[in-house]
Amino acid sequence: MKTIIEPFRIKSVEAIAMTTRDQRQRYASEAHFNLFALDSENVLIDLLTDSGTSSMSADQRAAVMRGDESYAGSPSFDRFEAAVKHLMPFRHVIPTHQGRAAERILFSIATKPGQHVPNNTHFDTTRANVEAQGTHPVDLVVPESLHLDSDGPFKGNMDIDRLQAFIADVGPAAVPLCMLTLTNNAAGGQPVSMENIRATKDVCARHGIPLFIDACRFAENAYFIKLREPGYADVPVTDIVREMFSHADGCTMSAKKDGLVNMGGWLALNDDAWAAECGNLLILTEGFPTYGGLAGRDLEAIAVGLAEVVNEDYLTYRLAPPDTWAVISSRPGSPSSARSAGTRSISTPARFCPISRHFDIPAKPSPSSFTFTAASAAAKSAR
Repeated sequence: MKTIIEPFRIKSVEAIAMTTRDQRQRYASEAHFNLFALDSENVLIDLLTDSGTSSMSADQRAAVMRGDESYAGSPSFDRFEAAVKHLMPFRHVIPTHQGRAAERILFSIATKPGQHVPNNTHFDTTRANVEAQGTHPVDLVVPESLHLDSDGPFKGNMDIDRLQAFIADVGPAAVPLCMLTLTNNAAGGQPVSMENIRATKDVCARHGIPLFIDACRFAENAYFIKLREPGYADVPVTDIVREMFSHADGCTMSAKKDGLVNMGGWLALNDDAWAAECGNLLILTEGFPTYGGLAGRDLEAIAVGLAEVVNEDYLTYRLAPPDTWAVISSRPGSPSSARSAGTRSISTPARFCPISRHFDIPAKPSPSSFTFTAASAAAKSAR
């Protein structure tokens, strides 16, 4: 197992409280074992989410200082827009305070009650925003996604045969858009191949259906393509990113993931009519189109973060902790097996604690390392 060191210097630290086992048991009991009800100051190792928890770089901190807070025409927006379009060359870029706001605006404009939105797997906020419009979210991930012990390189892929069959069944008019989530967050962060992105676009194009990408972890997905897909080993990550988005008609993005910031997001798209309607809704609910619910300093930080997230030394380091856990937990005699998927590994809690029923384990999904899927999925279905 290769040792990976951080490809950066740590210039600032924050003290945390060292809790005892008894204290942690008491805190968990007082929160009724709901991880979201814990006070963060009582958490020693926080694996609740990686969303918005990134430490900003020295260059991001410096960029914050030149944030222009003008209500309209801010140069901070110009730098933000240029950074987005460098990687995701769509005609229109609409800033939002985070990804779920971009989803709400898109589905409010693009979908109608009774229609369907297919996806490899909808993330929970995406699913909720689709359903809020009276539209039906449909998950069509490849079957191997459900086999935790398999080593498939792209287990987040869209099932192309099922997508074609679904569109034929409901009719193209009932599918206002199709989505691909990169990486496939709700399916354990598994990546999607370039071949699958192209194939999904081909199906959509034949039926006149726009393809949108949920781009939250686009850089990570691009790096998996570089590592695992034939023909991409010598292609720079930036070029892989641009190719991924060249097959789409738009994207939603939470910058709290691969924007490496604490707040922000955007909706990007090519359709002029949809963009005009989305911009009008943005003004009603988020803000003027050149800030969209964000401060100028947030836009500056995102612009720098987008340049830094495609650094391949950083991406190599980022994939190392889950890979390490997967190797350790898969050794002979280990009570668990795990499969790495970028920001996480997939483990089955029942192998740590054998019991008669999976849903007796109140497991919660945890990012950046360990996602306990089997038991939490069973518990959810039992409820």
